Amino acid sequence: MLDELRDLVARHAHGDLHTPVPGLLLSRVDTSEPHHSLAEPLLVVMAQGGKRLLLGEQVHEYRAGQYLLVGTDLPVTGHFVGATPRTPALGLGLALRPAAIAPLLLGAPPRTPPASPIAIGDAGPELLDAALRLLRLLDHPADAPVLAPLVEREILWRLLTGPHGGLVRRLGLTGSGAAHVGRAIRWIRHNYAEPMRIGALAHLSGLSASAFHRHFRTATAMSPLQFQKRIRLQEARSLLLAGAGDVAGVGHLVGYDSPSQFNREYRRLFGAPPGQDATRLREAATAGPQLP
Repeated sequence: MLDELRDLVARHAHGDLHTPVPGLLLSRVDTSEPHHSLAEPLLVVMAQGGKRLLLGEQVHEYRAGQYLLVGTDLPVTGHFVGATPRTPALGLGLALRPAAIAPLLLGAPPRTPPASPIAIGDAGPELLDAALRLLRLLDHPADAPVLAPLVEREILWRLLTGPHGGLVRRLGLTGSGAAHVGRAIRWIRHNYAEPMRIGALAHLSGLSASAFHRHFRTATAMSPLQFQKRIRLQEARSLLLAGAGDVAGVGHLVGYDSPSQFNREYRRLFGAPPGQDATRLREAATAGPQLP
């Protein structure tokens, strides 16, 4: 099954993550360059190669035949292990939608809440078979509107009843602390340049300040301030790469009043000063869109 999965991903991945099947994403990457991204709730099944992810101080690695679960919006750093033009990393993703998960919770067995917002496991034959049937719908577009939701439901059920079902269950529980923190995460994502007031974010989440800090760290593996800083710096990198302004101007755009602080924190995250890093990225061959 893994061979067919690999062949289908290789045939249908064309430089854009999105496919005609809603929620189904495909990735083909032929470089091991580090990649910084904002991951959304997602299932990734690796068909060829492997990837190492860094979330805060946590390191997660998954390879062909394994799956990755991302339980909330997360700024992550990662690189594909040993990816080359001859042996690219190949993977498929499925967006995890709370509205699709919630109806399945009543029949799913209880699971212990996860300690991390990311989980990795072995993709068993049932999960691989369902993933294959979803991929095959790319060759039968007329069938996709009817069959894709049924296969998505089966995949979600396999995940809910699997060893990391607690992470998926938490996505479907709209009243959970993690769901409340999701409001704050979305606010930070869209207002990253604004000053952050913990009291206001806790109120937005319907939590006390202490509970907000606890649930936020559980959901993201970092503090609200660390999360905001990572979002700011990743957005600054995108703006510099696009030539949207000089270094000082871009730093101000993403919320830094001090150019020296911006340069220092940018270099700490990306390993080079802003201008030098942007020049290197523009000169390097682009790897294309990537799954987490």
